[in-house]
Amino acid sequence: MAELVRKGRVRELRGIGPGIERRLAELVETGRIAELDELERTVQPEIVGLGLFLGLSAKRSVDVARALGVESAEEFREAARAGRLRSVPGIGAKREAAILAALEREELPRPRRGLLLNRARALVEPIAEAVGGVVAGDPRRWRDTSERLAIVTSDNNALDRFQQLPEIVAVVDDSVGVTVEGVPMRLVVAPRERFGTELLRATGSVAYVAAFEPLPAGASEGEVYAKLGVPWCPPELREEPHRAEPPELLELADVRGDLHCHTTWSDGKASVLQMGEAARERGYEYLAICDHTPSVGAVPGLTADDVRRQGEEIAAANERLSPFRILRGSECDILRDGSLDLPDDVLAELDWVQASVHGGQRMPARELTKRTVEAMRNPHVRCLSHPKGRIINHRPENALDLDAVFEAALETGVALEVNGLPDRLDLRGEHVRRAVEAGVKIAVSTDAHSVRGLGNMELAVHTARRGWATAGDVLNALPWEAYRSQPRR
Repeated sequence: MAELVRKGRVRELRGIGPGIERRLAELVETGRIAELDELERTVQPEIVGLGLFLGLSAKRSVDVARALGVESAEEFREAARAGRLRSVPGIGAKREAAILAALEREELPRPRRGLLLNRARALVEPIAEAVGGVVAGDPRRWRDTSERLAIVTSDNNALDRFQQLPEIVAVVDDSVGVTVEGVPMRLVVAPRERFGTELLRATGSVAYVAAFEPLPAGASEGEVYAKLGVPWCPPELREEPHRAEPPELLELADVRGDLHCHTTWSDGKASVLQMGEAARERGYEYLAICDHTPSVGAVPGLTADDVRRQGEEIAAANERLSPFRILRGSECDILRDGSLDLPDDVLAELDWVQASVHGGQRMPARELTKRTVEAMRNPHVRCLSHPKGRIINHRPENALDLDAVFEAALETGVALEVNGLPDRLDLRGEHVRRAVEAGVKIAVSTDAHSVRGLGNMELAVHTARRGWATAGDVLNALPWEAYRSQPRR
């Protein structure tokens, strides 16, 4: 990047115009950006965090604070309560009333967009550790997006530490802090004899908890459930009210291999060997390399010749890694007519073929379903990747008829993927449960594009657990040889 800046060619990169070019040139020449230095000197993160909490954009929060002449969240609150918001251009009586109501309301507001699961857990886990508490709220249920963040502790000194943490940029009231993203986080300090009660209350969805109120006192959640006369319920299943005894859910330790990852042959960041070594270090027995095919369009895709050349590299890696095995695979695009992006003679050479829809996610349900089912009937396809095609917070689910897909899966023996990418988590929990109830097998996979991405397996596993999946429902809880010996129906 610096070299492009020095040569005056940085605007050849997509999305870089004259403004960004000027700032990059300043950064390369001086090591700093004066505009950024000024923002860091004059803008307090707590102002931005409080503003987002109140429904203002980051820029609007700064503008309002400057107009009021305030530099802290407390000064902002005092100015608002003193009626000074009306002096700010663009804030009328209606907007002022909304901000004041937000400052005073007891029920925490929901952010405009929930935090992705990986971001929510990365945010709340170190805070919980710092205050000697336990993660609760949406992240403890492994919900795909988090709107309610909570921590429960019995440490009477936790509140002071909580308010001083750098991750908490503003404090709304004694027990609610706000992150720089504007997401509220509640700290619950419970007496030890009621710790289980408050942890259960802070973990379950509103509907789930309401069905059991009033909750009895208990030092542990197990004690609370026992007093309720209800079997222990894993956090992932505390969405809809129920009293059923859960099965023994899938565990991360049950997973024997990862059936979906990418390498530098397409859009990954690591080589075949590097991905294999990393998977072996995780204790896996196998890893399927599933790079893209040409019709994916947005990134490089492998032709038939590429797939065969990659096979030679995989064979060489397997010689070094044995008995660990790298599987020759493909994430093969489903074309609009339901055919696949590689010829059958090439697909027949592979260990594992995942069929995927990338383009055409907005097709009508009938057309998309026909296209998908046709691909599933190809005798070489073993799994349907990210069936509903969503990108969380950016693209809604497609119109694919899952009941028709389940029927085709039972007919063909094709598994459905639970994709562990944080912005996919597809199938989601509710769909996993429908698949499991229909008798369809699932594969929990990472769709890793880097060595680090192999860690997405935890997200895939917990998403499957939200669908009541057991190890017996999951293909890659089997040793590879045991699966390979099972013929397609």
